Amino acid sequence: MGEPVRVGVIGCGAIVSQYLATFDRLDLVRLTAAADLDVARAEAVARERDGVRACTVAQLLAADDVDVVLNLTVPAAHAEIALRAIAAGKDVYGEKPLAADTDQARSVLDAAAAAGVVVGCAPDTVLGTGVQTARRAIDDGAIGRPISATATMMVPGHERWHPNPDFYYLPGGGPLLDMGPYYLSALITMLGPVSSVIGAAARSRESRVIGSGPRRGETVPVEVDTHVTGVLVHASGVLSTLIMSFDAVATRSANIEVHGEHGSLIVPDPNRFDGDVSLRTLASQEWETLPVSAGYLHAGRGYGIADMSLGATRASGDLAFHVLDIMESVLASARSGRSVPIGSTVERPPAVPLTEL
Repeated sequence: MGEPVRVGVIGCGAIVSQYLATFDRLDLVRLTAAADLDVARAEAVARERDGVRACTVAQLLAADDVDVVLNLTVPAAHAEIALRAIAAGKDVYGEKPLAADTDQARSVLDAAAAAGVVVGCAPDTVLGTGVQTARRAIDDGAIGRPISATATMMVPGHERWHPNPDFYYLPGGGPLLDMGPYYLSALITMLGPVSSVIGAAARSRESRVIGSGPRRGETVPVEVDTHVTGVLVHASGVLSTLIMSFDAVATRSANIEVHGEHGSLIVPDPNRFDGDVSLRTLASQEWETLPVSAGYLHAGRGYGIADMSLGATRASGDLAFHVLDIMESVLASARSGRSVPIGSTVERPPAVPLTEL
């Protein structure tokens, strides 16, 4: 206690910069080592930070000054790296998803339980003031008994801006697996676990045209459904409607709305840590912006590790597994045309009181 948790990062791609910016202002976390298959990327991280060394993956996993492995590899490698870190006796915190599928994800959680180490997983956006203020309002009875929710992400597709968008349209990609973890983690944090789902899915095109970068004009095949919708039946009885699409232009509706017997909430973008929460009740004629009342102030990517270091682990491997189970089940339901029960469950993570680290 009192000493910062020492982190070694494996995978130094684009997203590492967001974690580094967070670590720079957190006394609870200290980066000590960086590794990447592209040695130059690890060396670039090490050059920018005093006390950080570039090393191989094997060296990082064997290091005595690494308590937590931050797994920022590609999704296909998440389980492999997590299992190696667990075998080395390290706690693990990874980017979403926990693994490529629930079979791999279960092996990670089982190995961690046997080794007595902790597994955390993004998204930790749910720890910020946006989702946590909304949860506080629900818990305080501001909308009465929750009845339903909607979660909507509508964009025209990442090929318009991403220079190498192929993986978004290959198995393991698609709008649900790409963005669903943010929305589902928020819904579970506010409304509890999901017990069954009904899904439907479609794809509007068999190929996409890259719109930027050196491959501009190149066609990439689409092998996954690009518009997915599902009805989630929460264990509490709340019904959430989820729409994830790479086929639309835009939407004017809120990212997430939660409706209760006496009021409705507009919840900010779950891919952000902050944002305004709006409430309208039966007794009012206007939407009001609620004061920030819960969550980590000024949070950023990596706050899940700080939360782990405090012994909370709200962005847990168990939550990430339940999210992955829900997503796989929505897609399975879309294929079968039948309701699919969710085999896993999870305790609703403890609320985050208003906290500045």
